[in-house]
Amino acid sequence: MFNGKTILITGGTGSFGHKYTETLLKRYKPKKIIIYSRDELKQYEMQQKFNQSCMRYFIGDVRDEHRLVRAMHGVDYVIHAAALKQVPAAEYNPMECIKTNINGAEHVINAAIENGVEKVIALSTDKAANPVNLYGATKLASDKLFIAANNISGGAKPRFSVVRYGNVVGSRGSVVPFFQQLIDKNHDHMPVTHLEMTRFWISLQQGVDFVLKNFERMLGGEIFVPKIPSIRIVDLAKAMAPDLPIKEIGIRPGEKLHEMMCPGDMSYHTFEFDDHFVIAPAIKFFNRSNDFSSNALNENGKLVPPGFEYVSDTNPDFLSVEQMRQFNQDAML
Repeated sequence: MFNGKTILITGGTGSFGHKYTETLLKRYKPKKIIIYSRDELKQYEMQQKFNQSCMRYFIGDVRDEHRLVRAMHGVDYVIHAAALKQVPAAEYNPMECIKTNINGAEHVINAAIENGVEKVIALSTDKAANPVNLYGATKLASDKLFIAANNISGGAKPRFSVVRYGNVVGSRGSVVPFFQQLIDKNHDHMPVTHLEMTRFWISLQQGVDFVLKNFERMLGGEIFVPKIPSIRIVDLAKAMAPDLPIKEIGIRPGEKLHEMMCPGDMSYHTFEFDDHFVIAPAIKFFNRSNDFSSNALNENGKLVPPGFEYVSDTNPDFLSVEQMRQFNQDAML
């Protein structure tokens, strides 16, 4: 569905943007891929890797609505990946996080509607479900904006959906590169914030593939959640540095012990499919049905039991230390 299409990725120089671009170029023949981001150095570096004739590099910030409107001219699909994502940084710089994650989301929506973009998928996070930190709260607000945008656009284009998933193996600023730096520097121990901490675990390629598939599935207004394994952070440390002792250093500001992707309060709107969940909007759409028990590919789901929650510590799928070691090696290839 991406052959001959123009795709714009906000925050496109990040880990997701790199892998998404690489995958699009391998599997499809897009008309244009527009990388929209604010860092000229990262764009220069990315341009050395991806210099195909279909590639375009736009300097711009999602805080700048006028620039977004210009950048989306003639665009078919938008992936909104731009965000301030570091939890402690958001706690100490709340207004900056709000300007990018909430105001930026509104600007993406307005620019997409003004240009008649066909479909928009916004990337979310498990931290947006029952958030306890500012980053999660801003992403929850962003999710709500994108869902409600389907009413703003009415019967016309675009359609807006959200993809929510957990920690991405090897992404910038994540725990795997951090642990690897300590190992490379011959650190004498592995620091773990809490010995019982768990997280959802997904590779960058899995995240990209999930987003690609959901462009085909989406009706507009749903939140897609993949079924993925969980890990124990202690086990991750053991998998990466089996000979180093583990030291508990305390939970960081705004950090959860366990992550959630489907909250129990939304169980009456959550449908289970073979390899994913769909959280339907609680609001009513004025121009079409709110039935999300099937999708555009005619896949059928069933309503989850009342009170159902999808949480990293009660997830039935956990990776062992050896499975995690192999998973991480495959993910980093």
